[in-house]
Amino acid sequence: MKLRRKLFSSKDPYDFSKAEIFLDACRENYDHLITHCDDYKKISEGLGIRSSKDINRPSDIPVIPTMLMKQHDFRSGRYMVMATSSGTSGKMSHVRFEFGALMAALKMSIKVTRYHGIMTAKPCRYIVMGYKPHRSNKTAVAKTAYLTTFLAPAISRKFILKHTSDGYKPDFESIVEALKKYEKGRAPVRFMGFPSYTFFLFRLLEERGLSFKLPKGSKVMLGGGWKQFYQEAADKDTFYKLAKKTLDIDEENIVEFFGAVEHPILYTDCAFHHFHVPVYSNIVIRDPDTLEPLENGQTGLVNLISPLCTATPILSVMTDDLGILHDGSECPCGVKSPYLEIVGRVAPEDIKTCAAGAADILKGVKV
Repeated sequence: MKLRRKLFSSKDPYDFSKAEIFLDACRENYDHLITHCDDYKKISEGLGIRSSKDINRPSDIPVIPTMLMKQHDFRSGRYMVMATSSGTSGKMSHVRFEFGALMAALKMSIKVTRYHGIMTAKPCRYIVMGYKPHRSNKTAVAKTAYLTTFLAPAISRKFILKHTSDGYKPDFESIVEALKKYEKGRAPVRFMGFPSYTFFLFRLLEERGLSFKLPKGSKVMLGGGWKQFYQEAADKDTFYKLAKKTLDIDEENIVEFFGAVEHPILYTDCAFHHFHVPVYSNIVIRDPDTLEPLENGQTGLVNLISPLCTATPILSVMTDDLGILHDGSECPCGVKSPYLEIVGRVAPEDIKTCAAGAADILKGVKV
């Protein structure tokens, strides 16, 4: 995968002069997939794409809905690591990564986090508002949260979700006790994990009349979404105000990540909390009824594209997220690449075109 190596070696993670390299790397990935995965080949043929020569732009790449990946285990080569989605819907996607994908992901993570000032040499204490590692937990969100604790040297790691005989249980009391201790120290504290549990901690502290002044350089880093707590999701303004009130952490020190196990590209929000699209990926917004690409500024289904991986056919995946792609010029941060706004999620029964189309394409594929 020479073109993948070239793409993921780009020095500037938002240099969109690399658009031609990106498309060539996608064609390279596609050629591998149709020769190593019969199911993906059937999907391609069902969509009228029989060769990489038929791919003239990213939106031409045959799409696999993430809802279908939760029903069917796609494979397209040897792998070293496997990760699964969280399974909040009852079923999980299984995504496998070969050595080349892991190296590309490492390069990407270093460049993106350095760009946003997240990777530093200054030691800190981590409070992970997510799962404590356990051999039974193979979810990508657990692996990612743990790996994030290597972006700055870790003095200590404390996890809110601990594995018990009844599954994972949150331990808010131990986090409160840790905050009392860390407030007196000099090392910055970095929160990392689910925004839901982080927000619940803020509310608990507020209800108890507790507030802490954490050391300079402390941050709140959010990833993994609200999952089953989506009905309790707080608006950003409320979240930022509680972070300041309870931990004395300013909005500028709150960082949010976006990604998916089916699209393991690191999206990090800018100073104005916009998810600019890095050079390693491309996003197409599609009409929910026709699946035709939409212009920037219009709302539709989010199609995520990246040539990162070959061991699983995740070159182009259709999510059940509704989003808007904005022109980069609309954001004052200075990054010129488009940015994604997630506006909601559609229920599986509402994605009629996606589901029906996938069923037609996959005739003969055992799900």
